[in-house]
Amino acid sequence: MFFAINCLGIIVFLAIAILLSKRRKEIHWRSVGILIVLNIFIAWFLTQFSVGREAVSAAAAGFVWLVDVAYKGIGFAFYDWVDLKPHMNFFTVALLPILLVVPLFDLLTYSGLLPWVIKWLGKGLSFVSRQPRFESFFAVEMMFLGNTEALAVSTRQLRLMNKTRNLSLAMMSMSCVTASLIGVYTTMMPAQYILTAVPLNVINALIVSSILNPVTVPPEEDVIAKIGNESVDGGTTEKEPLFSFLGNSIIGAGRLILIIAANVIAFVALAALIDKLLALINPALSLENILGFIMYPFAWLMGLDSHEAFALAQYMGTKLVTNEFVVMLNAGPILHQFSTHMQGVLTVFITSFANFSTVGMIIGCFKSLVDKDKNELISRNVGYMLLAGILVSLLSASIAGLFIW
Repeated sequence: MFFAINCLGIIVFLAIAILLSKRRKEIHWRSVGILIVLNIFIAWFLTQFSVGREAVSAAAAGFVWLVDVAYKGIGFAFYDWVDLKPHMNFFTVALLPILLVVPLFDLLTYSGLLPWVIKWLGKGLSFVSRQPRFESFFAVEMMFLGNTEALAVSTRQLRLMNKTRNLSLAMMSMSCVTASLIGVYTTMMPAQYILTAVPLNVINALIVSSILNPVTVPPEEDVIAKIGNESVDGGTTEKEPLFSFLGNSIIGAGRLILIIAANVIAFVALAALIDKLLALINPALSLENILGFIMYPFAWLMGLDSHEAFALAQYMGTKLVTNEFVVMLNAGPILHQFSTHMQGVLTVFITSFANFSTVGMIIGCFKSLVDKDKNELISRNVGYMLLAGILVSLLSASIAGLFIW
C-alpha cells in the first residue's frame, strides 16, 4: 500500500506543477516524459543496481577520505578539537573541512577539468532530453558549483537570453547543492542518499521549470556563450595567477564558513524564540507542530505511516523556513530510529538549498547581473521560485523513495 501511495505522490506533485503552469499548452511533453523516465532509471541504478550502489559507495568513501584529510589541517591549528572525535562539535565536523574542499573544487575549475566535465555532461543531457542547450548546461553547472556561483560564471549568457529564460534559471537555482558541501553533508546524514539526491535534483529542476515556465528556443538562439573560463566554441579568457586564485578561494571558503555558522545560529535561535512566544498562547503550540500540519499531506504522499509522515512534515517545514543544516543537526543523531524508507526520503528532500533565504540570495544575484526588466520579472515570481524548489525536493524524495524500503 505504501508503495502505491508513493507512486500516487509523484503523480500529484507533477499534477500540481501542471495545474500551476504559466503556459500549459506550451509544455514540451516529450521532453518532460524523457526526463521523468531518465530520473526513475537513475534512482533505480544508484539504489538497486550493484554497479550503481558500488559507485555511490566509492564516491561516499572518497568524500569521507577528503574530510579526514581536512582534519589534518584542522588538527594542526586546533589539535584539541579534533582529538574529541567522534564527539566533535558542528563547527569542526561540518564547517572547517570546507577550507579544504572549496579550494579543491576551485582548483579543478581553474585547471579546466571541471568546466570540461560540465560541458560534456551538459551536451549529453541536452541531446537526450531535447531541452535547450544552456538550460541543460546550467543544471549540470549547479550540481558542481552551486546556484549563485553558476549564475555568476554565466553572466554573459544571462544577458543574452530573454527574461522568460532567465526566470526559468531562477527557478532551477532553488534546487541545487554545491559539490564542495556534499562532503560535509555526508558527515551528518547517510552518504548514499545524499549522493543519490544530487543527480535527481538536476533532472527534476529541468522537469519542474519546463512545466511551470515552458519556453520555446529557436535554433539560432540555442547557443552557449561561455562556461567558466572556457568558451564552448573554443578559446579561453586570461587566467588569474595560480597562488592569487588559491588565496582568494581560501578566503572565500572562510567567508562561507562564517555565513553558514551565522545562519545556523540565528535560525535556531529564532525558531526557539518563536516556540517560546507560541507557548505563551498555548503550551501545545510550536513551530514544528504548525509546519508539520501544513506539510503533512505532502509527507504522507511519500509512502509513510502517519507517525513518520508527521515527523517528516516537521523536518520538511523546518528546512524550508531555516536551512538543511538545521534539520541535519536535529535529525542526524536520531535518524536510525526511523524506517529505511523514512531515512531515504528525508535525506533526499533536505539535500538542496530550497528555502526562503535562498530566494533572497538568487534575487540579489540576478539584480547584480542582469538588467532591470529581467530582474523585475524574477522579483514578481518569488512564489514560483519557492514552489519550484519545493516541487523538485518532493519529486526527488518520492522518486528515490520508490526504491528505498
